[in-house]
Amino acid sequence: MTTWLVRRFAASLIIIFAVVTLVFFIIHLAPGEPFLPQGESYVDPAVTQHVREEFGLDRPLFVQYVDYLRALAHGDLGESFAERRPVSEILAETIPDTLVLTGTALAIDLLLGLVLGIYQATHARRIRDVLLGYATLFLSSVPTFWLGLLALLVFGEWLHWVPVGGMSDPVVHRSLPWLARFGDDAWHLALPALVLGGVGAAGTARYQRAAMLEVIHQPFIRAARAKGVSEGRLVLVHALRNALLTFITLFGLSLPFLLTGAVLVETVFAWPGMGRLAAEAVFRRDYPVIMAVVIAASVMVVLGSAVTDLLYAAADPRIRVHDA
Repeated sequence: MTTWLVRRFAASLIIIFAVVTLVFFIIHLAPGEPFLPQGESYVDPAVTQHVREEFGLDRPLFVQYVDYLRALAHGDLGESFAERRPVSEILAETIPDTLVLTGTALAIDLLLGLVLGIYQATHARRIRDVLLGYATLFLSSVPTFWLGLLALLVFGEWLHWVPVGGMSDPVVHRSLPWLARFGDDAWHLALPALVLGGVGAAGTARYQRAAMLEVIHQPFIRAARAKGVSEGRLVLVHALRNALLTFITLFGLSLPFLLTGAVLVETVFAWPGMGRLAAEAVFRRDYPVIMAVVIAASVMVVLGSAVTDLLYAAADPRIRVHDA
């Protein structure tokens, strides 16, 4: 186990280093520059040049890259061009909000997808299975931002069932008792989490249905049924456990999807998380913030991949994470 952890840690560092290097050069070579005036506003070129020198953008790109790696090695993520404060402070404010949204969406994705996949597999080729199959295919094909805008229009603007944005009511939230504050937070969280998790659940259900159908027709299932095992125990214990590897794989694949989807969902729903921060930083050419978000997202994905491997070993006795 120790050797595996060391190898996994080394591989993770290499992956994160490669991502950081690629993104660093892409954002610096992309069209557009920071500190340029927007629209018809005018800024003295001398002022712009002074700010570029202050942040070291006047130096050769490779020198900037080496300086960034040196600062990163000491835990320094730099200073935001737009907000003029440490990027670490900005991330500390936004990451918890993103974790709340993506964590809730992940639970919806996996639990709803698992339930739908099991239900479809146990009612295969019946009308309910066919209708759910078309519904999940449609939902998994819909762009997340489009679904978010449609949900806002219908449930927020027309029906007034949910708020149209933000994490809480900015006027009365602080004056509410703790239980009411929790309810206010949940009310604001419901729609963005359902949009983000619902799209993922549609794909999860389709994969889980196929995995369950493959297991249900195995000889050991027929033997258990012949021994009088109840249908519920047959599905939830015997079949589901052997179909869990697909579910674990989907868990690992869901993390990158949720993080990328969070950029769009947080922007649509005005959710003050890391995804919205990244979108704003791209438009403002705020290089340190973009790099910090990329690093944070890479770390989350790498950790999710490691957890997936450990879950594989726990679910299947034939798979073991051991010293080699």
